[in-house]
Amino acid sequence: MSTAAILGLALATSALGALGGIGGAIVLVPALVLSGMPTAEAAPLGLLSVAAGSLAAAPMQLRERTVHHRLGVTTETAASAGAVAGALLSGALGETLLTRCLAVAALIAAAAAGLRRDVEGEIIDRPPDVDLGEERGTLSGTYPVGDDTATPYAASRLPAGLAVMSTAGLTAGLAGVSGGFIKTPATTEVMKVPVKVAASTTTFTIGITAAAALVVLAVHGRIDLDHAGPVIAGSLVGGRIGARLQARFPAGVVRGALCVVLVVVAFVLFARS
Repeated sequence: MSTAAILGLALATSALGALGGIGGAIVLVPALVLSGMPTAEAAPLGLLSVAAGSLAAAPMQLRERTVHHRLGVTTETAASAGAVAGALLSGALGETLLTRCLAVAALIAAAAAGLRRDVEGEIIDRPPDVDLGEERGTLSGTYPVGDDTATPYAASRLPAGLAVMSTAGLTAGLAGVSGGFIKTPATTEVMKVPVKVAASTTTFTIGITAAAALVVLAVHGRIDLDHAGPVIAGSLVGGRIGARLQARFPAGVVRGALCVVLVVVAFVLFARS
């Protein structure tokens, strides 16, 4: 693909991924594979897109005080270990098996997009701004909802959450996707964290997961530097566009459309492999 085509594709998929809340790499990597690029070459570009998208979303989420850094770093220990293992394993797998792993990841993402629930926590009167955000030294916090209300929360079932996060990291390292489509539902459903905090904290951590896998891939010389620049630039811009448009479109409708697209992509990948 030409540089302009890769730039445009990274921009479009990052914006679409931000709209649907599942990350653009799960669309970008299959699109690159279907265009003729080998999976082993497309996967590192997907991880670069993930890292760039995480950076693009960070300023807005920090202003909203919805990221719980202690929770993110705690769960990221398991996710990064899985990502390194997945990156190492991907170098030993053949192209056919890697493509099928990507197809399975697309199906899992489709299921996560279609079944995800926008569950929120208890609504209380908004406390002073100094009391908003994460509580230091704990896995609890309070995030603002509108101008006058807020939602308190506390993460639970940490061992089960860590087990799922390691699977998300393994998926990221193998297929070059963010694993966010596994992390966000796990944080919400398993650890009982409200979806807004779960999504923002996942966006914060997937950049670290991607970086861990990229170190392994860089050592093995598997990152195409000619394509890396356009992917990063397009993902940075697309991530910001998607984050701004998110408030204007019903999240459920966008995720439903993405679900259909990902199912079709998965079957095409299976057929080609």
